[in-house]
Amino acid sequence: MLPSTTSVAIVGAGPTGLVLAHLLGTAGVDVVVLERGEGTVDEARAVTLDDESLRTLQATGLLPELLPRITQDYGVHYYSWRDKLFARIEPPSREHGYAKRNAFRQQVLVRQLADNLGRHPSVRLCFGHELVSFAQDDGGVGLDLMHGGQPLRLRCDWLVACDGGRSPVRERLGIALEGNTYGERWLIADLLERKTAFRHTRTYCDPARPAIRLPGPDATVRYEFMLHAGETPEAVLDEARLRRWIARREPLDADLPIARKVVYTFHARIAPRWRVGRVFLAGDAAHLTPPFAGQGMNSGIRDAANLAWKLAAVVHGEQAPALLDSYEQERRPHAAALIRMAQRIGAFMQPKSRASAALAQGALALASLVPAARDYVLHLKFKPRPRFESGFFVRTPGRSLPVDAGQLLPQPRVERPGGQRVLLDEVLGAGFAVLRLDGAPPAALPLAPAGTRHIRLLRASDDFLAPGDDVVRDCDGVLAPLMDAAQAGAMLVRPDRYIHSYL
Repeated sequence: MLPSTTSVAIVGAGPTGLVLAHLLGTAGVDVVVLERGEGTVDEARAVTLDDESLRTLQATGLLPELLPRITQDYGVHYYSWRDKLFARIEPPSREHGYAKRNAFRQQVLVRQLADNLGRHPSVRLCFGHELVSFAQDDGGVGLDLMHGGQPLRLRCDWLVACDGGRSPVRERLGIALEGNTYGERWLIADLLERKTAFRHTRTYCDPARPAIRLPGPDATVRYEFMLHAGETPEAVLDEARLRRWIARREPLDADLPIARKVVYTFHARIAPRWRVGRVFLAGDAAHLTPPFAGQGMNSGIRDAANLAWKLAAVVHGEQAPALLDSYEQERRPHAAALIRMAQRIGAFMQPKSRASAALAQGALALASLVPAARDYVLHLKFKPRPRFESGFFVRTPGRSLPVDAGQLLPQPRVERPGGQRVLLDEVLGAGFAVLRLDGAPPAALPLAPAGTRHIRLLRASDDFLAPGDDVVRDCDGVLAPLMDAAQAGAMLVRPDRYIHSYL
């Protein structure tokens, strides 16, 4: 049953809303998730999870259950207009503990997220509840809902709109998305019972018909074909025509069962404001990203990771409400940078002529002969790093550091006494944490809230002399050099694993 009040109301049971609900539930925040549909969406939309998203899902505690339905560690192979392989991206590094590119089925993930919300006693998921209107005042937000033809009321302290690109909440706030809509449309088809085992994406940069083939979990495969001016959805959705296009790229896929086919228009748009009073925008309600970089849903999960701990800290009285201003301040510039990256990749994937295709593809092939340029592409170094321009952190003055405050801390493996090696976040816990080099003098922690976890860090070259629950060894040699570069003996790490400050 719907309660009369809650601390946080989330509109929309998509990936962003459900991840946000799990993170808030982990922190013991009272949450109501309102979804106007009678269940989660039963179709694949996004198909790529990056390493940052897997790290956030790690924080929900669900990752062991989710990973069997995720194809980890796949790359992208680029083919020229002559069908020749001219570049490949297969990033081998695991800076944040996981492969940088992972294939998944969105409808499977959201169903798993929804089914597991019951593990949080403070979270309620309400299907069939449509938000009709809302009004906010200094003390909260009043929501008018409809459920089964009956009006209902709910009052919350904070409202988060995760209700998609056509967000009714955003529209009622009078916020219009800024940016562009692509003139090109794309036909997307999801197929079942794949016969070929090749795991990497194939991108065909062919001006005659740009196309993408994306293998996925459960023997699925997605095709995406760019449409030309004058081609109507009715014509291109013809099954015989679609199967001819598929056969051109992989004959063994031509007769596979088609689960879904749809024509999409892509957008590169972002909201100029992500907060109005007690109401926040997140996910597609705040930004729409072209799919060429696979970052749309991943950006929404970043929103959830950033906003969840701040809402929890304010609800529990650990931080002032002014902390919530840093959500848009931190997230909006990075989301905009990823949109720009997707636009650049899209321009490369959609050459206008054979001459432009040959020029761009030849340049990339030549650049790949240079080790530094090859590594720049291979390791996805062109992807904007998770870092903030301003917000809730204290940047180290006067130095250029490999990972400064306001950046996402890498997640290497660390060793516990007794030899067990685990990912760093398993040691840091759910809240703030201080990592202090063993032997470093204590430092003042004016901004560390009560309950901050303190971890002693041994260097990779050191042995355990006094084992305990609060000590780990930097066995991969990643963390201690960061503090050495900052000439610091410790770092304060936020719940979302961004460095707050060096100490």
